[in-house]
Amino acid sequence: MASRRMETKPVITCLKTLLIIYSFVFWITGVILLAVGVWGKLTLGTYISLIAENSTNAPYVLIGTGTTIIVFGLFGCFATCRGSPWMLKLYAMFLSLVFLAELIAGISGFVFRHEIKDTFLRTYTEAIQNYNGNDERSHAVDNVQENLKCCGIQSYTNWTSSSYWLTNGFPPSCCANISDCNPADLRNMTIASTKVYQSGCYELVTDFMETNMGIIAGVAFGIAFSQLIGMLLACCLSRFITANQYEMV
Repeated sequence: MASRRMETKPVITCLKTLLIIYSFVFWITGVILLAVGVWGKLTLGTYISLIAENSTNAPYVLIGTGTTIIVFGLFGCFATCRGSPWMLKLYAMFLSLVFLAELIAGISGFVFRHEIKDTFLRTYTEAIQNYNGNDERSHAVDNVQENLKCCGIQSYTNWTSSSYWLTNGFPPSCCANISDCNPADLRNMTIASTKVYQSGCYELVTDFMETNMGIIAGVAFGIAFSQLIGMLLACCLSRFITANQYEMV
C-alpha cells in the first residue's frame, strides 16, 4: 500500500501543478472580463444604447461574471493546494456550468446575429429621427459618425426624415472636414451633399460584425472548451486523491 502511494505521488504532484497553472490562467480570464465590463460601462455605454432597444445589462453581466471567475479561480488554487476531493469536485462543477453558459452564449450570439443587426437598424433609425444633439443617444450617433466617418443609416439622405433636419440640417458630426462646414451649408442639401460623409453607418457596422463574427465565435468557443481541460484535471486529481487517501496537510 505504501509502495503504491509512493508511485502515485508524482502523478498527483503533476496534476496539481497543471491544475494550479490552469486556475491561474482561469483567474486571469476573470480579471480580463472584469476589466472589459468596467471599460464597456464607462466608455461604450452610448454605443450599447444604440444596439439595445432598452437599457442593457451587458457590462454588468461581464463585471459579475469576471468577479465570479476571479473568486472561483482563487478557490481552485486553494482546493488544489489543499488536496480536498470535495473542493475539487465543486470546482469541476463550477467549470462545467461556465462551459455550458459560454457555449449557449456563443451559439446564441452566432445564431441570432441577424436579429442583432435588425435591432441595431431599428434603434439607430429611431435615434436619428429623434436626434436633438443633446441627449445620450444623440451623442452616441455623433460618436459613431465621427469615428466611422459615415453619415445617416444607408446614406446621408436619411437625415431628411429627422425632425432635426427641418431646423438645423445635417449635424456637424456628418462633416468630412469640420472646418469647412458652417450652419448655412449644413441646411442646404445641394452644398451639404459635397461636404458630408457619403457612406451610411449601418453598412459599416454590419460589415464589421460579419467580418469579425467568425473570429469572435472561434475565440468564444475556444475559451469555452478550455473549461473542459480544467474539469478533466480537477476530476482526475480528486479521483487519485480519493483512491489513494492522499491529502496535503
